[in-house]
Amino acid sequence: MPHVPPRRLALLGGGFSTEDDGLIDDWLLGHARTPRPKVCFLPTASGDAPAYAERFLTAFRTHPSCTPCVLPLFRRTVDDEALRAHLLAQDVVYVGGGNTANLLAVWRVHGVDRLLREAYDRGTLLCGISAGANCWAEASHTDSFGPLTSLPDGLGLLPGSVCPHYDSEPGRRSSYRSAVGGGALPAGWALADGTGILFTDGSLTEAVTRAPGAHVYRVQADDGGGGVVQERALPCRRLSRTPDA
Repeated sequence: MPHVPPRRLALLGGGFSTEDDGLIDDWLLGHARTPRPKVCFLPTASGDAPAYAERFLTAFRTHPSCTPCVLPLFRRTVDDEALRAHLLAQDVVYVGGGNTANLLAVWRVHGVDRLLREAYDRGTLLCGISAGANCWAEASHTDSFGPLTSLPDGLGLLPGSVCPHYDSEPGRRSSYRSAVGGGALPAGWALADGTGILFTDGSLTEAVTRAPGAHVYRVQADDGGGGVVQERALPCRRLSRTPDA
């Protein structure tokens, strides 16, 4: 039988765009399928903001164990065949934050959604922060349309819903809990800033945090109904540069 690689997906509550210590990104790269992975950044959700792309390259070029690149779509320069070859050659696809709804629309126009599914099935580690975390699930909690709301749309590689910035943006926690309790969103995963969570073949593998008190949460409607929500903090391994911290 042909070898079937594990399908891995990571939701990030931190990384190069919000932190300087590199703990989340180091953890992420440790789960790539090769010791020196090719890492492709997709800044689509930010409209391919040049400063965002440059910040990624600055952070990852200095990393001794990866080869980074950026894939812009708003000023695309490659044809469909080259686009597919490029994405399937990556070991990690890292999606930046911004507007989740716009991200999904642009990907679909260019066929990137289909290519990412193919890459995922071939063992590429998919990941992202904020909108880049939202996009992989069936649904998400987003401010893509201004006020916080439910977006029953996504690539569906991860069952359920995702909520980023659970502890840092006003209204996020209460709004997400209300959406899950009222049935606007399915049960899902809420990430505090500074955390990360890894799934392998759709199952939770590991949750980590770089800060005490920051957690990943499982949020689901109570079986009794009535809008009651259960929120469970997952055990998170603490990331640190010192082994005894």
